[in-house]
Amino acid sequence: MPNIRPISDLRNKANEISEFCHREREPVFITKNGVGDMVVISIEVYEQQQALIELYCKLSEAEAEIANGAASEDFWEVTKKLRSSIHGKI
Repeated sequence: MPNIRPISDLRNKANEISEFCHREREPVFITKNGVGDMVVISIEVYEQQQALIELYCKLSEAEAEIANGAASEDFWEVTKKLRSSIHGKI
């Protein structure tokens, strides 16, 4: 279930929100006047999401290159390299 909080909690309960985001690795949705306004997540989760977005972009580019006739590499070798860059050594 999503954690939804009013914007006043950012001022009054910032530490509690921070602890929740780090402990649960889940976002907190902030409302302003009863309407969704922003999302708060830990920096670790944000960086992981950014890395995944970058990975998906690179995979999309590679698929387009292969579709246009570019030479390709072995799937498993590329997968190992990408996982290593995101998660560290396998």
